[in-house]
Amino acid sequence: MKEFTFVSHSAEQTMEFAKSIAARLHCGTVLTLEGDLGAGKTTFTKGLALGLGVKRTVNSPTFTIIKEYTDGTLPLYHMDVYRLEESDEDLGFDEYFHGDGITVVEWAQFIEEQLPEELLHINILYVNENERKIVLEPKGNRYIDLCKELFEDESISN
Repeated sequence: MKEFTFVSHSAEQTMEFAKSIAARLHCGTVLTLEGDLGAGKTTFTKGLALGLGVKRTVNSPTFTIIKEYTDGTLPLYHMDVYRLEESDEDLGFDEYFHGDGITVVEWAQFIEEQLPEELLHINILYVNENERKIVLEPKGNRYIDLCKELFEDESISN
């Protein structure tokens, strides 16, 4: 599987990178986010939200599982499914994954069997206090094309 890597040197650069991704998304897009605590998953999601024109403050949905931001150009559904690790409960994820917005899933491995086959997996790796390595792993042709287009953009180059 092809991987695409971007190295960010600040939280602001991570947000700008996410905004660039947001500009290429459409209804039914599913992004899974992986990274240790403090790696920058919420910072990345804030950048996506800005790119989608969301005006509300974005924060981690740890205790609510799903936060919906519907005031942008497309709805943004931000999920933190960590608390579902030992649950077989169906919370209607398909409606989000195949719906009218963009879905971001943190801790996606806990609902892996419910995820669509095609998605964009994003792993954010802590390098040091300011630097993060962001690895995009597209699954499916539309996500491969999205990554190719993104990394052909000269403003994205490291």
